Amino acid sequence: MTQAIAVTPKTANKATGTEIVTEAAIAPPQEQLLEQLLWTSADLELLPDNGNRYEIINGELFVTRAPHWKHQTTCGNFYAKLKIWSDQTSLGYTAVGAGVIFGDKDDVIPDVVWVSKEKYEILIDHAGHLLGAPDLAIEVLSAGTENERRDREVKLKLYSSRGVWEYWIADWRAKQ
Repeated sequence: MTQAIAVTPKTANKATGTEIVTEAAIAPPQEQLLEQLLWTSADLELLPDNGNRYEIINGELFVTRAPHWKHQTTCGNFYAKLKIWSDQTSLGYTAVGAGVIFGDKDDVIPDVVWVSKEKYEILIDHAGHLLGAPDLAIEVLSAGTENERRDREVKLKLYSSRGVWEYWIADWRAKQ
């Protein structure tokens, strides 16, 4: 255990002038420290609207820049096909870049989502965010090791644990 010698106004006039202070008395427990370092949905509201995409997964903030042209056209192609199918079947809705809030520490923006009409009515909030799992989430890979890790591992884990039925990962570079 770490100890520190502290001089306080209460002890300054005593003969020794010091008292032993334990680490627990100085710093909050590790769990509290971690809680203080986690990002929340409320924190996102304070970030600038500067063209960056901000997402929170398990309290960790992810910042990405505006995507590549081909990334966006790939998103558009998925959206167009799903929109046509949704209109023909009247089974649900599709959107590009819709916010999905799973909880206070899980607030993401999948590239494309599809949600059934039944789920949509339950999940959509007044701000146009889904407050739960869409039926389908599509992520188009962005360049960079960290971006790919986020889509292939972190978001896969998040979506599968939160009830997303289908998760597609598209790689426009490899045409997969």
